[in-house]
Amino acid sequence: MSHKIVIIGAGFAGVWSALSAKRLLKLANKENEIEVVVIAPEPILVMRPRLYESNASTLVHPLETLFREAHIKFIPGIAEAILTEKHTVHVKSASGIETTVDYDRLILAAGSSVNHPEGVIGLEKYAFDIDSLDGAVKLEAHLKELGEFPASPGRNTVVVCGAGFTGVELAAELPRRLSHIPNAHVILVGNADEVAPDFGTDPRPAIAQALTDLGVEFKLGSGVSAVDSEGVTLASGERIETKTAIWTAGVRATPLTTQIPGRKDALARLYVDEYLRVPSVDDVFATGDAACAIADGKSQYALMSCQHANQLGRVSGYNAAAALLSEPLMEYSQAEYNCCLDLGSWGALIASGWDREKIKLSGDIAKRVKCYINQKLIYPPENIQEALTLAEPVDIDSDTLFQQLTQVIG
Repeated sequence: MSHKIVIIGAGFAGVWSALSAKRLLKLANKENEIEVVVIAPEPILVMRPRLYESNASTLVHPLETLFREAHIKFIPGIAEAILTEKHTVHVKSASGIETTVDYDRLILAAGSSVNHPEGVIGLEKYAFDIDSLDGAVKLEAHLKELGEFPASPGRNTVVVCGAGFTGVELAAELPRRLSHIPNAHVILVGNADEVAPDFGTDPRPAIAQALTDLGVEFKLGSGVSAVDSEGVTLASGERIETKTAIWTAGVRATPLTTQIPGRKDALARLYVDEYLRVPSVDDVFATGDAACAIADGKSQYALMSCQHANQLGRVSGYNAAAALLSEPLMEYSQAEYNCCLDLGSWGALIASGWDREKIKLSGDIAKRVKCYINQKLIYPPENIQEALTLAEPVDIDSDTLFQQLTQVIG
């Protein structure tokens, strides 16, 4: 093969980049001339949006068969270095073997990871997280073991550090997950004055009421200054005894973005043009959580969510292939946005608009929509023809999608 599209990452954006590129090459009868390669530690898609749930070890989707049937080459390992001037990626396998992979077009789809601010003492050593599969599995094992500990305020109390989207979903699910602990107590800590500060004035009170109904306590207006094996200390000086502090306060793009010349945003994402190319370097695309991309054609940037990663991946894969085929590129667009928030046994809430200002649905019907998204919609099809068909980068209207989902579920 004379040309190669290399994709770093097998998350949502990486998977759909590979499938979208392969789809276009197949349509152009160029499959034997341009190879599609995916680099990732394992050929699995971690269902990261579901890691607040129990049974974390089951929340993976195998990709080996899909890649094989699509004739997508998979290289197991970690991309350690990107040399854009040489068009190469250095990869290290789990066994320590190092290889160099050449590319004609590179798609950085290596996602993001939880941010550990250096100013929070003991955070990395003592706090749990649900950012990765390993982190979620470790937390689940710990929660199960709590029942074997002697009863104490620290045993009975779980502190969720971060009152944003992930923190709220986890806090809402924890009362059910802690049913084996007598007098279990969940505390949600946030440095903003309100819970779910990224939501608008209409959804916020509903979210707060749902958490209150579930027995979750709030500690707002003060961030975390330190975490140790026996508790959490807030910036206000207040001390909370706990053996379980869970950090959910934000993520940053893959450190690989620092190896690519170009402007980054506050989350270390690479600014890209309307075709998801990195303007400052040749032949490199960024997608998913690694990309800071205008979504509505005006001023709204794509969010770090699978809702946006799926479409970003489809467009980046298509454009990487189109560039090699000398075909017109496609502009990335997701003009509408709806946010579906799981609220445990209370139900769920769907907020509409980029500012999440209005409640579109709540309660049981919203919960059924959320379950359908989590358990069905975000999984790639097992049938290769269906997967390639769905890889077409057609602009997806979020309002229409949620209307269709409501009709299907209802």
